[in-house]
Amino acid sequence: MAQTAPAAPAKAPATPGKAAEPRMAPTESARGKLLYETHCISCHSTQVHWRDKRLAQDWTGLQAQVARWQSNAGLRWSGEDVTEIARYLNARYYRFPVVVGTPG
Repeated sequence: MAQTAPAAPAKAPATPGKAAEPRMAPTESARGKLLYETHCISCHSTQVHWRDKRLAQDWTGLQAQVARWQSNAGLRWSGEDVTEIARYLNARYYRFPVVVGTPG
């Protein structure tokens, strides 16, 4: 009678007693998400990003729209903050190719 090897044990969670937490996609920005949810979501629902006449048509345009609206709202975000929000929105809604040589 042939013997079979025992089944490999199931992998344990990284922290004993705690399930692994889902992680954000590598291109999605946690800081961008925080800023967007704090300052933008009250006016900009999902429909804004999916409408036919959306203003952002590419990565550069998305960054320009984020910069425009933060300026209109008087938020005084840094260029890095604008890029982080654009990264978040791009990963979440738009999926534009990021142009080589531009932040993101």
